[in-house]
Amino acid sequence: MNPKRGPMFEGVLFFPVTPFASEESVDLPILAEHVRRGVAAGAGGVFVACGTGEFPALGPEEYAAAVRTAVEVVDGRVPVFAGAGGVPAAARQYARAARDAGADGLLLMPPYLAQGPAAGLVGYVRRIAAATDLPLIVYQRGTARFDVPSALEVARMPQVVGFKDGLGDLDLMSRIVTAVRADERTGGGDFQFFNGMPTAEAFVPAYRAIGVELYSSAAFCFAPEVSLAFHRAVTGGDEAAAEALLSAFVRPLVALRDRVPGYAVALVKAGVRQSGLDVGGVRPPLVDPTEEDLAELSRITEAGRALVSRLATASGESGAAQSGSAPEPAAEAAR
Repeated sequence: MNPKRGPMFEGVLFFPVTPFASEESVDLPILAEHVRRGVAAGAGGVFVACGTGEFPALGPEEYAAAVRTAVEVVDGRVPVFAGAGGVPAAARQYARAARDAGADGLLLMPPYLAQGPAAGLVGYVRRIAAATDLPLIVYQRGTARFDVPSALEVARMPQVVGFKDGLGDLDLMSRIVTAVRADERTGGGDFQFFNGMPTAEAFVPAYRAIGVELYSSAAFCFAPEVSLAFHRAVTGGDEAAAEALLSAFVRPLVALRDRVPGYAVALVKAGVRQSGLDVGGVRPPLVDPTEEDLAELSRITEAGRALVSRLATASGESGAAQSGSAPEPAAEAAR
């Protein structure tokens, strides 16, 4: 851990769902198992009680218990960051609770509803940072839209270690990345940028082109083998395999996600249930998927897993090809 900049992330970042035992309680044993499975699968970091974890639907006690559970299960193997945001007073309360629960840092999400200018967003980040000594990753999304000067001012704050983008404005993000990395007061190469778009894999090629390689994978929650295969393909330069996974799994998932507002979370939670872990449904204002959409989700997931198996077989045959047999290209394995 860099003493100034906090944990340096790599690999696939895991954003677990929050299991609900009832309308009034979080199912902590199921959460513990969900986190355990994710870490065992190879997550590079755990972001608990964030967007996929329905942070806006969690009460203070539920939030603290969820963060504490994740920290205990992870046991220092990878960094654990917790969500914080909303009304400034509440955001400070959550920040202190995350610190007390043992989290390694915070993902600071947008203030609720209010849409202030960039200077106001800087003040918001500064106020939350003052409530805790944990490192912060600032999430640009929704009502939180920074311009280059304000992003640079935020990045210069000693506690701010990263900037996550969920807007998808690549021109703006490219200018922010360039400005922050050129400024000595931000930590330069130690400062980390994240692709935080819904179903982020769909945007990975575009974000990598502007120097943003880290991303949050909601699909990792229910199909870690597919998520990891895609990560291996993009980081290993296997464009054919990456495109095959985009076509067979990611783009159909995006099309299904876009049918109903809130499906970016509801489908992920349903996928975890389909994988055999009863995490319950989502809390209002989100709605659970219809039976028709659940069936489509199952088909998409199975198509992704089948492709991963074919790609793995092709890779094994490619290794054997060095002894005389012909390799099977990734594009062929995708058929």
